[in-house]
Amino acid sequence: MNPISPERLISYWSTAQIEASLVILMNIVGALFLGMIVGYERSYHGRAAGMRTYGLVCMASAAVTVIVGYPQFWFGGLLPLTATADPTRVIQGIVTGIGFLGAGVIMKEGLNISGLTTAASIWASSAIGILCGAGFYFAAIMLSLIASATMIWGGQIEAILPSRHAAAVILHFQPGYHPEQSKIEELARACGYRLAVGSITVISEKSQEEWHLVFIATGSQKISIPDIAESLERCDFLSGYQVAFARN
Repeated sequence: MNPISPERLISYWSTAQIEASLVILMNIVGALFLGMIVGYERSYHGRAAGMRTYGLVCMASAAVTVIVGYPQFWFGGLLPLTATADPTRVIQGIVTGIGFLGAGVIMKEGLNISGLTTAASIWASSAIGILCGAGFYFAAIMLSLIASATMIWGGQIEAILPSRHAAAVILHFQPGYHPEQSKIEELARACGYRLAVGSITVISEKSQEEWHLVFIATGSQKISIPDIAESLERCDFLSGYQVAFARN
């Protein structure tokens, strides 16, 4: 085995190598800070992905991106890698990897889907890291501020703008009772809503039917789960029911 020469070891600690490492360090520390800013909103609202997750995603994206800009210093500058460095392939790999991470925070339960905002903001955090690693510092700062503002005030803007809210309803009918769709539509209108077209799912077991459907608010009124429950409570043909917000 050939011994490692001192010159080869010193090349890893040359002045140029250390200067490049310092630049890379500043990039990843800045990306960590920006990612934590974006993640604070998620952490404040008790989400599973918080400041640490966002900071690490942003920092790692910046680190992987920025080292592509210094191929001449890879392995102590002992290998000529300048011609093989391709930032677009690195960015493509980051985006693909973050897609898997974002998919892990999306949860579906019935008609409710949660985690979409978290997944999208994690993706934005990786983009902030890529911008830091590529040297677009001003763009990275602005993207972090825009993403944070969207996550903080976006929900309030949605609440102000007109929208059609929906409620997922599960109706348990009395044994032997066979409901008609027209009667369910009348029930929805009595509650101040309309039955969503194509939302009915019928489950029958031992002569007892169970309907899964969606009520949509008519106009700009907000969905009131207690009001719907109160109306359903007065229906003598129901043996039970479930009502929840439908977010899909």
